[in-house]
Amino acid sequence: MGQHLFIISLLLFSCQTKLGQPSKPDIGTTSRKETKHIIKKEAELLEHFLDSTNIGRPKKNKFELSLFRNSDSSYVIIHFYVKSNQNKWLLKQKFNFPANDISGCFTELSDFNNDGFKDITYKSALAARGANDVRRLFIYDNSKDQLIYIKNSENYPNLGYNKKLNCIDAFLVHGGSTTVFLKIEKDSLREFASVNLDDKINIQLIDKNGNRRYLIRNKKNTFDPYTRFTNFSPLEENTVQ
Repeated sequence: MGQHLFIISLLLFSCQTKLGQPSKPDIGTTSRKETKHIIKKEAELLEHFLDSTNIGRPKKNKFELSLFRNSDSSYVIIHFYVKSNQNKWLLKQKFNFPANDISGCFTELSDFNNDGFKDITYKSALAARGANDVRRLFIYDNSKDQLIYIKNSENYPNLGYNKKLNCIDAFLVHGGSTTVFLKIEKDSLREFASVNLDDKINIQLIDKNGNRRYLIRNKKNTFDPYTRFTNFSPLEENTVQ
């Protein structure tokens, strides 16, 4: 009888111990509802841009940009889609970049290489001087039906297509100004000429190896120091800005 009581007591103790312990799935886990709440709290959507009627092949391509902010940083996520034969959007490319959430992205579409397809830029940084609009540039490549991210585009503020020379030019504002003439080569912009203005005019030519030579050096400047040019030889002002 005593032995039976001992065994029963031992079984009761064992059951109480197991019942008192939390089950393994409850340890260090978060419910799906709570997880969604945490993600939403940590990543706030600040800006969203969507276009499928202008970028690349209209209605065959779609560009989506989202600007997020979490507790310690901001970032941009870009998705580029192509339409399948089944009339469904297929994700082809994804880009992720750190961002500045103060100014907004101000996404713009324009043809930067005169191929008849719209390319896209967005404001990616705040420049020391407000007149410098710093952007990331994505060129649409029709042969591959995808975007080419131009890796050094942020080095050249105020980018625009130059119809006169069939190139891209940039306009840098500093103590004076510099107009830079650029060609797209693969995934980068390459300088081939520049016009620098302050109290003097300096025009440089740059070869494919990056070697520079002066076309005009330290000539007295008769232009406004913040003049943008469409040509460097001869000098022609940009009258449409």
